Formats: sequence, C-alpha cells, structure tokens
Amino acid sequence: MLKTLFLPGAGGSAAFWKPVAVHADLDGVFVSWPGLGDETPDPAVGCIDDLVALAAGQIREPIALIAQSMGGYVAIRLALAFPALVRSLVLAVTSGGVPVADLGGCDWRPGYASAFPKAAKWIADPVEDLSAQIPSIQVPALLLWGDADPVSPVAVGQRLASLLPQSRLRIIPGAGHDLAQTHAEIVAAEIRRHLATMP
Repeated sequence: MLKTLFLPGAGGSAAFWKPVAVHADLDGVFVSWPGLGDETPDPAVGCIDDLVALAAGQIREPIALIAQSMGGYVAIRLALAFPALVRSLVLAVTSGGVPVADLGGCDWRPGYASAFPKAAKWIADPVEDLSAQIPSIQVPALLLWGDADPVSPVAVGQRLASLLPQSRLRIIPGAGHDLAQTHAEIVAAEIRRHLATMP
C-alpha cells in the first residue's frame, strides 16, 4: 500500500487524523502546522506557502495524501507540484482551492480566532483560486463530505468533484466539519476502500 501523508486543517494538530488511521490500520507521517491551533510557532513558517514547503519535504516516494479542510488546499498544491509522486488524494471538507462563498460556505475565521486566540493571524489570509489548475490532477481522489457542515457545504464537494477527473464524492449523513473524528470508523472504511484500488 502507498505511503500516506496525513495533513490536518487549520487546527494544526498531527493527532487529528490518528483515530481514522487506527480504524483503517494505516501508518504514515502525521504532519502538524507550526503556529496554527495550539501548535508551537516556528519563525520559518509565516504563510500558507511555508506549509506547502513543509509538507513537500516529506514527499520523496510515491504517496497518498489524506487531508482535512485547509490541509486539502495544501494537498492540491502538492498534487500540482508533484504529479509523478502524488498517486492518490483523500480530501475531507476542504475548499481545495476553489471559492466557497458563492456555494454557501460560512466564514470560519471568527470562530477560529475565538477558539485559538494565539494562532498565527496569517491563516486568515486569502488563498489562490486553483480552479483552473485542478482539472490537470489525474489521480484517483476520494472526497469526503458531511451534509451538516456549514463551513464547507456539500456544494463545495460537488464543485471539486466536477473539477477532479478521477474523483468520487462520498457524503456522510449528519456529519459536520470534523467528520474524521466524529465519524472515524465510516471515514476509515472509505479510505481503506479507496487505497485498496491503488497499485
């Protein structure tokens, strides 16, 4: 099975994906984001591009990327940068680099700032619209969404599915933005099924 790289959302914790990894019996590299959530800052990390570079340092062989929310934007950037090495994507409730305001996504920034008052302020900066580049990603992609997510509603997953040529959208009833934790067993089963199709 492919090596897996787990990318959290703006909460930043490497532990975010571990319940899913346990249920799916997956090992891999669990990335944390310095300065986000409650993670210790790193003077070398001061923008989203630095997070992309941090994760890119882990890609030395064919790999599957499993990413949550903001981590999905990083994953898309990595898939575009390393088309020969990124062989599979699992994207959970992420913008993935497509605009979400017109799709009903609420502004997550005020709640995030309240929950993580010490987190780096740059996380609220706008990110590049990758809509025109996403269709060039020619790897199998599993899109995991909850139908009760106000931050990244199902319409966002549907837009990503329309842009990614080899994608499958799985909507989990009753799941919200942290579905990888609240519905870990279901998410794990979907990921195992997805990765089992890889050579």
